[in-house]
Amino acid sequence: MQAIRIGTRGSPLALAQAAEVRTRLDKAHGPGRHVTDIRVIKTTGDRIQDRPLSEAGGKGLFTKELEEALLAGEIDLAVHSMKDMPTLLPAGLTIACLLPREDVRDAFISRKASSLAALPAGAVVATSSLRRQAQVLHVRPDLKVVPMRGNVETRLRKLEDGVADATLLACAGLRRLGLADRITSAIATDEMLPAVAQGAIGVEMRSGNMLMAELLAPDQR
Repeated sequence: MQAIRIGTRGSPLALAQAAEVRTRLDKAHGPGRHVTDIRVIKTTGDRIQDRPLSEAGGKGLFTKELEEALLAGEIDLAVHSMKDMPTLLPAGLTIACLLPREDVRDAFISRKASSLAALPAGAVVATSSLRRQAQVLHVRPDLKVVPMRGNVETRLRKLEDGVADATLLACAGLRRLGLADRITSAIATDEMLPAVAQGAIGVEMRSGNMLMAELLAPDQR
């Protein structure tokens, strides 16, 4: 029986994405053909919680350790949110497949307003995304934007605790976690441009690994 070691970050969303890859492999090839071992690898981005990621290097902070484990042969596949991927991959690695893309839009979440436009002047919006910060202040320069780190559940809890009047998260992540009911409103893409590849999950492997390539072939459903 073939063993497949899938590397992932340890957040609930990352684990849900890795579990979706495992489920799709079982569906494509039938249960019992392989044993799937999901291995949690802590990345630099997970360790840094005291400052914005843009100050620590930005892209690649959530992928570096996973890719090092791939190259070292410690795992066979790595599951990534594609919006976290740097433009260039390390030599010897390739993105073998993409899962069907989820909702690409950003979600506005608040108990105090129905939309970004409905927030009162001076309201506080929490987000550590430079992209979201810039777009919020472009349309609502009267608002105050503050940083907020953490996984999806942590950010929602901080919002409940009154850290801010509203926050912005990816609709895709909320849906994958079964938290779509927390979305106050989805922001149209012509109002807030999503991150590149937002909503897409990619599976990375070592180049030339024919066994993994066959398991991940596009015609396998």
